[in-house]
Amino acid sequence: MNVPEWEASKCVQCNQCALVCPHAAIRPYLIDADAKKPEGFETIAARGKTLAGKEFRIQLSPLDCTGCGNCVDVCLGKCLTMKPLASQKQQEENWEFAQTIPEVDQSLINKATPKDSQFLKPLFEFSGACAGCGETPYVKLITQLFGDRMMIANATGCSSIYGGSAPTVPYTTNDKGQGPAWANSLFEDNAEFGYGMFLATKQRRTKLAELVNELMENTEDADKKQICQNWLETMNDGEKSKASSEALAAMVEAGDCDLCKEIASMKDMMVKKSQWVIGGDGWAYDIGYGGLDHVLAQGEDVNILVLDTEVYSNTGGQASKSTPTGSIAKFAASGKRTRKKDLGMMAMSYGYVYVATVAMSANPAQLVKAMTEAEAYPGPSLIIAYAPCINHGINMAHAQMEIKKAVACGYWPLYRYNPALEEQGKNPLTVDSKDPTESYQDFIKGEVRYASLAKLFPAKAEEAYKVNEEDAKRRLENYKKMAGKA
Repeated sequence: MNVPEWEASKCVQCNQCALVCPHAAIRPYLIDADAKKPEGFETIAARGKTLAGKEFRIQLSPLDCTGCGNCVDVCLGKCLTMKPLASQKQQEENWEFAQTIPEVDQSLINKATPKDSQFLKPLFEFSGACAGCGETPYVKLITQLFGDRMMIANATGCSSIYGGSAPTVPYTTNDKGQGPAWANSLFEDNAEFGYGMFLATKQRRTKLAELVNELMENTEDADKKQICQNWLETMNDGEKSKASSEALAAMVEAGDCDLCKEIASMKDMMVKKSQWVIGGDGWAYDIGYGGLDHVLAQGEDVNILVLDTEVYSNTGGQASKSTPTGSIAKFAASGKRTRKKDLGMMAMSYGYVYVATVAMSANPAQLVKAMTEAEAYPGPSLIIAYAPCINHGINMAHAQMEIKKAVACGYWPLYRYNPALEEQGKNPLTVDSKDPTESYQDFIKGEVRYASLAKLFPAKAEEAYKVNEEDAKRRLENYKKMAGKA
């Protein structure tokens, strides 16, 4: 019924609204200052040394917005105000015009920053997720960073329902027609499913490398040799392989030898693929953990994103091994008795797995850095993302504020474990969150999943809440010791 309206004069161009939007309904746009635009399409001068001559605008798709209001919560300039949908007719026309603006020249931005990442088109948009969903902003961000070369194996659960509910799906393409390749596995074997995708791709790319090497050895043309050499040297670098693949494809498509034709037929394998395995904590901590552990142990370049809601969200909020002590869920009606499983610590024990815990609005820079580092790391990576859920019994209009509180009170610590640092003689673990500054007990008692226990079993609740907080403190202290901070 209500959607955000942008006030240009107050905007600080932080792009936080676009970052947290669960449905990719609000986005920043850059347009040439001298470009023709509709009368109602108000713009302001874009900030940034590389953006001279560009105009900036935050544009909403009012008919795709769910009115959750998270964008208003995180807006640094307080330039967004919720207004009745009926008053936003002009925004429908502005949105249509915005879709004709060419995609941003990536040489002008640094997409490894929260602000600039939002200038990239989301290749995941307008899903059927709940208003204020805590999961979808993470999926959307990954598609902005790597979506033009992504392959996704998606576990059954919320992320498969909003990710692949035919006949419409939220995954889309950029101006070049590139976008994520997506498929949904059974609940229990998604990690293996994604690993199978990776192995098939690896096998084909190994064969392609053999053919390119053969072409390089057989040609007398120095320029052709250089093109082949450049591709072989950059084939495993996500960004660099784009340019070298473009040159290689043009060369072999222009050639008439059989070897050129064979290489050209494998054009889809030239750019390095970004292999992702996505699912919730029910899959990752519980029913699919054996497969997840197996894939991590292979040491291959597979990226895993766990959308941690601490319950089986899609089937009604059953307890998972991610559910903390004292939280009420189905099959834990009197409060979970055991502590939350430390999936990150278990993965770190291998020593060669990149591991990070992230929380979007609490530290957007750490989130983007973790995703960028994980994708670039040549081995397995695991990102565990805190995702508020309607099953928590909170107002999802403030889901992003709940994320900030979770980190501020020490409920959800942030860290990055990068094995590449150990090879440089550095400590691989970095604790990114500060010591708690807010009340832990106030945080958990503010969520129905915890507060309801106090109504049912007051004495038991107090003890469970105490154990919960002690577990969190112990966990943070362990991380700090490992990072050399304690």
